[in-house]
Amino acid sequence: HLSLGVRQVWHTYGLHSGGRQNSESSLPRIIEISPLQSLSLLRLRLLLLPLARVFRRTMQSFFGRGSRNQRTFRPKKSAPAGNNGMKLKRHIDATLGSGNLREVVRLPVGEDLNEWLAVNTVDFFNQVNILYGTLMEFCTPATCPTMSAGPKYEYRWADGVKIKRPIEVSAPKYVEYLMDWIEAQLDEESIFPQKLGAPFPPNFRDVAKTIFKRLFRVYAHIYHSHFQMILKLQEEAHLNTCFKHFVLFTSEFQLIDRAELAPLSELIEPIWRGH
Repeated sequence: HLSLGVRQVWHTYGLHSGGRQNSESSLPRIIEISPLQSLSLLRLRLLLLPLARVFRRTMQSFFGRGSRNQRTFRPKKSAPAGNNGMKLKRHIDATLGSGNLREVVRLPVGEDLNEWLAVNTVDFFNQVNILYGTLMEFCTPATCPTMSAGPKYEYRWADGVKIKRPIEVSAPKYVEYLMDWIEAQLDEESIFPQKLGAPFPPNFRDVAKTIFKRLFRVYAHIYHSHFQMILKLQEEAHLNTCFKHFVLFTSEFQLIDRAELAPLSELIEPIWRGH
């Protein structure tokens, strides 16, 4: 139950910054983990899942019961090669190692905002892709017939090109559509330049905002529909660290409208307040 479960893990696994709990508390001990450790361990966990699960996911990912359209989980994307992309990616990794997420999200002095947004867009796409990849066998059309974030919020898919009018789809189908759409944006050099000195389009920020808004919906679905499985997989510290990083970044650059964040407002408000 979100109103209890998320609030509990919020205090338990480090989204608040307090110390260890009283030994008489009924809550589990706080797990302290740095952002860089979190991402590294999550990637390692995905690689070390039991062989049968890895095989099943691989078959579904690349052959998808005979169709590429089932390829929800995909290989990690590289940072944009153009301009300062790789340098900025190294900066992100270095600051993640410091454990200070507020420092991680800040635009480095003297750097271009669009380049910073582009590199981080790729990074957050990879993070959400990895997190969702660990849940693929549990998020199915049968278990999640709609893409929802609790009973009050349902998301429908439209890309404005192939699907112009929003359609109701299952959660895994929505994520599949979303990941395909984001990959297409990342691979489009007129949007995410790969060549040194190539300009960003005038609407780049709007594209980035749409990507982040839709990635947030995956987080909202995970917290509302799959949090108990996250606990069973012992991925709660990783999920919380990635989500806090995501919230701080999107807040720093005002990438998601406040109304869109309502499904997880209980988690987000304390992050904004700095707790």
